[in-house]
Amino acid sequence: MSKPRSKSSTQWLAEHEADPYVQLARKEGYRSRAVYKLKEIHERDKLLKTGMTVVDLGAAPGGWSQYARPQVGKTGRVVALDILPMPPINGVEFICGDFREESVLQQIETAVPAGSADLVLSDMAPNISGIDIADQASSIYLCELALDFAVQRLKPGGAFLVKLFQGPGSEVYLKDVRKQFRTVQIRKPKASRARSPEVYVLARNHRVV
Repeated sequence: MSKPRSKSSTQWLAEHEADPYVQLARKEGYRSRAVYKLKEIHERDKLLKTGMTVVDLGAAPGGWSQYARPQVGKTGRVVALDILPMPPINGVEFICGDFREESVLQQIETAVPAGSADLVLSDMAPNISGIDIADQASSIYLCELALDFAVQRLKPGGAFLVKLFQGPGSEVYLKDVRKQFRTVQIRKPKASRARSPEVYVLARNHRVV
């Protein structure tokens, strides 16, 4: 017999089902509502261009890769990474594993050599424990990993888009991003829930020291 849902999970499910972006994603064939965050930022900032090499960190279930693939065209590439397995997306190269591990890093080095990417995307978020301080620390850690990855893989002048939860550590993190990129802006897409502290950091013109 299945365990009855808690009141909070039942409420979350009802809210999720009623979410207009969830409904739109199903209608348009996208894997997640998060695609509309990237779509809005792209339409505002002309982020994705034909011929680009794009790396999508924490890609599963694949909504961002799905959106990016047609934007970069036949001459472009989308390389997706996640610890979790992900059903294939036509034209997207997928590497499953933790990019901190040597074997996975070797696969990445082959697919995206240092200094060869035009854009690194990261919509990574930690598994939520419910302990705010711990969750924020985990989130900042993922942002730091994404920044380190971007700095290693991006071409001079390349761009980086990362999800950041505002709170302890976020201002220090932004200072680190500004050291690596000439232009850093904050975006809060409409598909980001208003009560959520999440924003997206758009960093452009990667400095190569």
